[in-house]
Amino acid sequence: MAKAIKVALAGAGAFGIKHLDGIKNIDGVEVVSLIGRRLEPTKEIARKYGIGHVSTELADALALKQIDAVILCTPTQMHADQGIACLNAGKHVQIEIPLADSLKDAQAVVDLQNKTGLVAMAGHTRRFNPSHQYVHKKIAAGELNIQQMDVQTYFFRRTNTNALGQPRSWTDHLLWHHAAHTVDLFAYQTGSKIVQANAVQGPINPALGIAMDMSIQLKTESGAICTLSLSFNNDGPLGTFFRYIGDTGTYIARYDDLVNGKEEKIDVSKVDVSMNGIELQDREFFAAIREGREPNASVAQVLPCYQVLHDLDRQLSKG
Repeated sequence: MAKAIKVALAGAGAFGIKHLDGIKNIDGVEVVSLIGRRLEPTKEIARKYGIGHVSTELADALALKQIDAVILCTPTQMHADQGIACLNAGKHVQIEIPLADSLKDAQAVVDLQNKTGLVAMAGHTRRFNPSHQYVHKKIAAGELNIQQMDVQTYFFRRTNTNALGQPRSWTDHLLWHHAAHTVDLFAYQTGSKIVQANAVQGPINPALGIAMDMSIQLKTESGAICTLSLSFNNDGPLGTFFRYIGDTGTYIARYDDLVNGKEEKIDVSKVDVSMNGIELQDREFFAAIREGREPNASVAQVLPCYQVLHDLDRQLSKG
């Protein structure tokens, strides 16, 4: 039997717990270190999941020789520096979305991965959700070509709280976090480079210092277009909803549910070994480590997304 992959997970918040729950279902992987901002709540989570080492400092986990890989579920602003620290320590790393909040930092991670040869992956979960995998397989088989994607990313987040309603120590961002999901997915599903990108945003929230509403238009070399609407002001159905308009059909993905244009449900339960996109994302990370290969959603593969976000950010900063 192959040696278990020993993992450190940094970030014991809402998304870190999603990873812990997913990893429980993966054979040959053991989380042996948990890093959190506050020691006592982190210890409590570690006890629940049987994790022996707890710290508030990533460096403590990186110093452990038995650690093979790290999953970073920390605040966005820490992602690139922590990813670089992991690679410099000789650890494979999965960095939750977004890879970075600047093109310069994203490029630095890619450059170091190229130098070390270690597995470095970004948490672009939409590539792994069974609903989007179903559409991707249709495209790969030549049964569907995307003409347009219409995407709505809607939350109600007028205070600085996380998915569990707990106070955040950092500020989320519509462009550098939530738009990253769709920008990358659009290029991935069309298999074509994004060559046009435009954005407008609403007023800046004086308390949070971010735009609460945004609209983005994209076009690929193949001619496919995408319209993305994002809001932290939406007091209604929450989440991200994707409409794929293709030459042979229309598909609507609502998280792990998929229907056709007539709202007829499509069974995606057999698309992969799990219906949990985070678990599937983690399975790919660990499989790439074992097999010594580049993972789907490697930092190099997702870098073009951050070039588009950079261009949009510059456009928005000019007003």
